[in-house]
Amino acid sequence: MKAPPFAYRRASSVADACALLDAHGGSARILAGGQSLIPSLNLRLSQPELLIDISQLAELRGIRVSATEMIIGALTRHADIERSAEVRARFPALADAARQIAHPAIRNRGTIGGSIALADPAAEWPAAALAFDMRFTAVSTQGERSIAATEFFKGLYETALLPGEVLRSIHVPLPAAAQRAAFGELTRRSGDYAIAGAFVTASVTGGWLGGTRAAFFGVATRPLLAARAMRALDGSAGDAAAVAAARAHLEADLDPIADLYNSRATKLHLAGVLLARLVARLAAPGG
Repeated sequence: MKAPPFAYRRASSVADACALLDAHGGSARILAGGQSLIPSLNLRLSQPELLIDISQLAELRGIRVSATEMIIGALTRHADIERSAEVRARFPALADAARQIAHPAIRNRGTIGGSIALADPAAEWPAAALAFDMRFTAVSTQGERSIAATEFFKGLYETALLPGEVLRSIHVPLPAAAQRAAFGELTRRSGDYAIAGAFVTASVTGGWLGGTRAAFFGVATRPLLAARAMRALDGSAGDAAAVAAARAHLEADLDPIADLYNSRATKLHLAGVLLARLVARLAAPGG
């Protein structure tokens, strides 16, 4: 199929993009990397009257580190995160995840902000945002606001972004010395969407886990923190008994939805397999 007719404007700045959104209301869509939007246009799943192209806005690109956080511009490409020495040094699990997103052609065009704003439940970045307790800055003609990742993902392709808002940056708190993180996903083929995927972070002090965050993707209509499983792991050494207790809570935490290829039970089992693998990685000496 071909995309429906639409008007096109290239925004000259973030402020210009916000003004265009205000002027056109719900009939306009933001074009960033286009790796999800263009296919949806061609399939006529999306039929905007206006595309506002922000892909050339340098102010939305780049990775920088402050005293307390890493700030990633919304237009930063997956490939930029994959190759970033700053990301690799401070958040190796994020660099590992970037390397698993689709294929090189997609990673070279797709953006972290586009992925987060789309909120595909099978995508890596929304779950990473939950696991690393990220915050997002959104801007509009009314100003800017900060949104916690835990408040951002509302449902299937549904977020807390308001009409007229543009996602500007992603803020990742710098990890404490004891914090560790691990990422994993299971796919039918390399580059496919994950059947199940997860990020697990925790502080490991004297061999004991604390502040555990386990975020899953591909198993529900939005990324989810496995709250009961996290509590079962906290205060443990990540031993077999603690992992078994945590896995027993996943059914209530996740409530997976079957798809064309995998049953609910399969997804739940694979989520448990991933949790066990990632906790073992965190708890390993030097992990």
